[in-house]
Order: sequence, then structure tokens, then C-alpha cells
Amino acid sequence: MRVAMAQISSSDDPDANLETVRAATADAASRGARLVVFPEAAMCRFGVPLEPVAEDLDGPWARGVSEAAESAGVTVVAGMFTPSDDGRVFNTVLVAGPDGTRLRYDKLHLYDAFGFTESKTVAPGSSPLVFAADGVGVGVATCYDIRFPRLFTHLARRGAQLIVVPTSWGAGPGKLHQWQILATARALDSTTFVAAVGQARPTDEAVASSGAPTGIGHSQITDPFGTVVAAYDETVRVDVHELDLGVVDKARTLLAVLANERELPAGGGEHDPAAAGEPLHQADDRGRNQ
Repeated sequence: MRVAMAQISSSDDPDANLETVRAATADAASRGARLVVFPEAAMCRFGVPLEPVAEDLDGPWARGVSEAAESAGVTVVAGMFTPSDDGRVFNTVLVAGPDGTRLRYDKLHLYDAFGFTESKTVAPGSSPLVFAADGVGVGVATCYDIRFPRLFTHLARRGAQLIVVPTSWGAGPGKLHQWQILATARALDSTTFVAAVGQARPTDEAVASSGAPTGIGHSQITDPFGTVVAAYDETVRVDVHELDLGVVDKARTLLAVLANERELPAGGGEHDPAAAGEPLHQADDRGRNQ
């Protein structure tokens, strides 16, 4: 499968960003891509009010992405914002197929971390998504979702061979290292390819240093054995990568973590030391933890 990572840098203008999506989709398709993955917030960057730009999937922005996918004959994945009934928005990943179909995934895990409170303006989703692109099962996660392994194993069990992770990663000490480790770990957890596609670092320093998660670049594709097969720097880049999906079957035979996983007992039982208020580590008579 030929997959494009479209590491763009979104502005606060949805119309301009739609033109970027159209151009990058056509470019990637001309180089043989069958799936083109854009970042989270491709519609509009973080750090500005999101409710005024939010639209349903039958609105002009999603229709424009869908038209680009149909025209190029590819599947396009792109982050946008859709309205919620409670006055917030959903952080939505749009999946636009070459046949005009449109699917959505609303981000499950909201980024209430590192001083940012996404839940103030964004409502959580409730349903994971796996879709088919050229006969390949593709799961969807978004940004902060990458810190939650069970979502990735769930998607794998539902048939995902590739999991795409549109992202607008926040900058900060250690954050790039965490991003790279997490993308690799989730591929190992789920024995899938993981295509983690981030927003490029904004060239406007005021935006880049605003405190909003506006992107640091470093999109990455990791295979099911944890090998990084493609890695970008922080700048804008659109490129196409050939993925050998046979590696997934190989990994699930040799590294059979999905088959070998055991259910853990529920907490709070009579032998649960934490529930009983006992120390988790016992000390010997010399004060050393055993």
C-alpha cells in the first residue's frame, strides 16, 4: 500500500487550508499514493476559537476534501472540527473515500495535560473507527490518543493493519522524544503499521511559542516490529511511502502479543494489596524493598 504523509502547517483560515489539502492530495496521488494522511486540525490550527469554524460533514470544508479525494481517486484522512450540542466542538478526523463516502472519528481522549485543557472547548467522542482503504483495514487515532495503548490494540483486534494518527503535537521539554517513543510503542503493542502524521512546526514564532499545540513536525511511520521506516524533520513535507502489509501477518506470528495477551483480574479483590491499604513493596529487616 502506498501511503502519503502530508505534514502541513495549518493557518487559522479554513479556506486557505482546504486549498493546501487539495494541492497536497493531487500531488500525492500523482506519485501513486492510495491513502493521504493529513494532521489533526488540518481545517484550522489550535490557539484560536474553534466553534466559529466548526462544520458538519455535509458542510463546505468536508465537501471540499471529499471532492479532492474523488478527483484524485484516493482516500484522504484530515483533521477538522464539527459542532457539538453542548456548545463545544468535536475534534474530528474526516475520512473521505474516492467514491464520495465520508466517515468520521471524534477524538476519544482529550488533551487535558501539560497546561492545556482541550475539554473546555472540545467534547469527547465515543466510538473507535476502522475503515477499509484498498482492502486494507485502517484504524484511526488522534494526537493524545497515542498515549493510550488499549485503543490501538482494540483497533488491531477490529481488523486494523495500519493505524493513522493525525496529530498537532505540543512543543516542550522532552515532547519530541515522547512522540517518537509513543509512535514506536503503539506499533509494537498492536503489531500494526502506525503512521503518525503531525503538523509541521509553524514558521510564525508567535504561533509556535503560543502554548497551544500547534505542531512540531517529525511525522513517522513505524512497522509492526518497531522499525522506523520513515521520519520527517520539523518542516512542511509531503511524501509517499510503500508499506508491505505482509509484515503485519509476520509480526502477528512471530511477535504474537495480541494472541498471547491475558485478561487481568479486576482490582479490589481480597488479595489486592492496594485495595487493602497495604504497601505495594515489602521491606526486609534492613529496610530494603523486596
